[in-house]
Amino acid sequence: MPTITRRTAIAGLAAASATRLPARPRAADMLRVASTWDFGAAANDAAIARFRAGGSLIDALEAGARVPEADLANHSVGKGGYPDRDGRVTLDAVIMDDRGHVGAVAALEDIAHPISVARAVMERTPHTMLVGAGARQFALESGFTAEKLLTPEAEAEWRKWLRTSKYAPVANSENARAPLGGPLDHDTIGMIARAPDGALAGACTTSGMAFKLHGRVGDSPQVGSGLFVEAGVGAATATGLGEEVTRIAGTARVVSSLRAGMSPMAACREAVEHIAKLRGKALDGVQVGFLAIDRGGQVGAFAILPGFTYAVTGDDGRSTILKSASLRTA
Repeated sequence: MPTITRRTAIAGLAAASATRLPARPRAADMLRVASTWDFGAAANDAAIARFRAGGSLIDALEAGARVPEADLANHSVGKGGYPDRDGRVTLDAVIMDDRGHVGAVAALEDIAHPISVARAVMERTPHTMLVGAGARQFALESGFTAEKLLTPEAEAEWRKWLRTSKYAPVANSENARAPLGGPLDHDTIGMIARAPDGALAGACTTSGMAFKLHGRVGDSPQVGSGLFVEAGVGAATATGLGEEVTRIAGTARVVSSLRAGMSPMAACREAVEHIAKLRGKALDGVQVGFLAIDRGGQVGAFAILPGFTYAVTGDDGRSTILKSASLRTA
């Protein structure tokens, strides 16, 4: 019979413990989700929960995007969004995977969850985008229910705005708490994710600029501007003043930089610096930010102005709010 020493006994106990305790998940085994702004944390949590319950990557992103869409306190996304200058709430959204599947809606009225309509466009039509009355008609024919989206609070802010009819967006007010989203600002939630098998996807949803011209569509639902995903490379989403993002097809540019070997943060910075060089003083007081994830799940962000925040899920499945680096200090 072999002699049992103290060292072999300890080794045996350690081995037994290892068989009883579950190994800590590796980053590569986790769903990694990143989204724009503080309110992205709740969206990330919903996405993680849906994925853990057996949902697909697209299921997870749709579930996450629906959280701010349903939040009446969030005035830059969904049902709580502020109207255009005619008092009409119009919503935009896009969803995309890394196999070229994409669906989007723009200037959609009376439907509370544009991200779900965008998914229906992707899965039920040969098209990639429907807009305005056509998007609404498609939604109703697909079983979505029409409802009034203009909330009493949003209507009150709109009527207050009508006194001067002045549009003056304030950078980063989507993180203000009085109220979240800000009556004079604009924005979106952009979500990007990497599944354990390496698949990539993204989603974006917004009510656009408060008090915009009726029919205005920003970068959010436009593939290559508000969102872009490429298999084996990465994904990117944008935030801030959409007109500036569309001028350079911002997210397509970020993903192109990832393809060239840049880190997510460096790729986002390159796009911001390009906009700054192109637009000069026209960007004074204007916020634009990019958020990217690479094929390995590394996340990075960069913005013109300080104040852009983003939420990232860690290896434990919990979301952390991070501050983006910025080109300017104020």
